Amino acid sequence: MAEPQLSVRSAKARDLARRLARRERRSIADIVERALEAYEVREAGREPASAFYARLVSDYGSDLDLEAVIHENRKLHSGLEL
Repeated sequence: MAEPQLSVRSAKARDLARRLARRERRSIADIVERALEAYEVREAGREPASAFYARLVSDYGSDLDLEAVIHENRKLHSGLEL
């Protein structure tokens, strides 16, 4: 079965992906996947683990009860309205 393909109409994007793939010795698909994952983390608001733990240390200090922090920020779901 053939792999799904992504069609890119931008010559600039295609050339950049090819150049990075050659330099990194990776496939073009891997370069594009990694770039999109990095973009998602940066733009979609998903916080990387390293930033999360750094924020916890700065907010709560080095002695931290992670269960208490999770419980403090947990929101209960009200359930389905029938």
